[in-house]
Amino acid sequence: MQVKQLKQDGLNHELEVTVGADEIANHVDTRLSELSKTVKIPGFRPGKVPMSLMKQKYGKAVMGEVLESAVNDSSLQAMKDQEITPALQPKIEVKSFDEGKDLIYTMNIEVLPKIKIKDYKGFKLTKQIAKADDAAIDEALTRIASMRKSSKPIEGKRAAKSGDTVVIDFDGRTADDDVKQPGMAAEGHSLELGSNSFIPGFEEQLVGKKAGDKVEVKVQFPEEYGSAELAGRDAIFDVEIHEIRETVDAEIDDEFAKSLGMDDLEALRKAVAEQTNQEFDSHSRLKLKKELLDQLDEGHQFEIPQGMKDLELQNILQQVKMDNQQRGVDEEPTEEETAELTDIAGRRVRLGLVLSEIGKENNIQVADAELQKAVITEAQKYPGQEKEVFDYFAKNREALESLRAPIYEDKVVDFILELATVTEKEVTVEELTADEDTDDAPKAKKKPAAKKKAAPIKDEKSSDDKPGAKKAPAAKKKAAPKKKAS
Repeated sequence: MQVKQLKQDGLNHELEVTVGADEIANHVDTRLSELSKTVKIPGFRPGKVPMSLMKQKYGKAVMGEVLESAVNDSSLQAMKDQEITPALQPKIEVKSFDEGKDLIYTMNIEVLPKIKIKDYKGFKLTKQIAKADDAAIDEALTRIASMRKSSKPIEGKRAAKSGDTVVIDFDGRTADDDVKQPGMAAEGHSLELGSNSFIPGFEEQLVGKKAGDKVEVKVQFPEEYGSAELAGRDAIFDVEIHEIRETVDAEIDDEFAKSLGMDDLEALRKAVAEQTNQEFDSHSRLKLKKELLDQLDEGHQFEIPQGMKDLELQNILQQVKMDNQQRGVDEEPTEEETAELTDIAGRRVRLGLVLSEIGKENNIQVADAELQKAVITEAQKYPGQEKEVFDYFAKNREALESLRAPIYEDKVVDFILELATVTEKEVTVEELTADEDTDDAPKAKKKPAAKKKAAPIKDEKSSDDKPGAKKAPAAKKKAAPKKKAS
């Protein structure tokens, strides 16, 4: 094998590799000899088939296998001989090959930079801490109670207003053909006015109506409605209001605590305090980690592989797109925003390389037990699909590595923190939780979320009708992008 350096420009290398015809021929003969021990050819015992006949019948098939193996083996050896560590998979292009001639191919490789780690021992860091006081606990309890509101029939005979829940029967039909469509009718349905859970205009036409009223509601299905048969069409619903109910705030007392599985209110307050303190601890660590990474970033400026930066930017843009979709925003990042995200991608890659180098220098590793724990945690997110999740990670090494990466990063960060001088500083809850984007996370468009407008159609097969029902992704979903230092 011969290796020639054709070009070097910064981290980009181009090599030309030549694998001799004799070497390839030897590999072909060896493979055919192995194959002859198992193939069945009439008139010959296994292992006794003449090589000329083996070449005639299997030569071309074996040649493809040998070439692939030759390229893989020789490219690895070439990079080892040149002391090159690729940042990403090299791009290989075969320049020439014919039977009986040399194999010549080129490799375009973007290499990892040589990093000189600056002194990271003795960083001076400030850890902001806050504890859950009565005000924080009361706020958390109020938030919990707001999610467990009940309702009661209104007193008197007032008209329905936004925020009320009306108990209704409805029977709908498409307006252009006066035909009732499947699922456009229900009885005794509870609808909160102002929740925007039905298609636009439906709930508004019930505001101001009273129990016993019969209302003809005229609406139009959205153009992007899930059913193509109904999308964009006008519809008429005959609605009868049976009852109007008003929201009642849950009273925070012992009975409320018991409804949550606690012995009494005191036990609930204690549990809330513990959970709130855990949340504060997470905020505290995020800010401490951000300060540490800032100091590492300031001390390490070097060229990073463009391919790694581009890949990280793609991951960030995909995350932003998904976040925007969840908020009902359909916009691409502006040129200014993309530039900001590009800088974040570069910082993440650079810090990821620095942390990796520190980890290697100090023999920091992720134990199998730690990785297994992460898999279990991931599986617990999808009740009833645990086996599928376990199987997915068992068969998908890339997905498994996506769990290893953040564990490894946190272990390296913890190692540096042990060597740092960390001063605790008590702050208010507002100060601790301010500026949530402490890890340079990409920011989604800050627009009010556009609520989904569901039609008043009952689908017994849909789990969306279940309050708080969470649809678990299929176990064979793509793994989340690896978390990188930010």
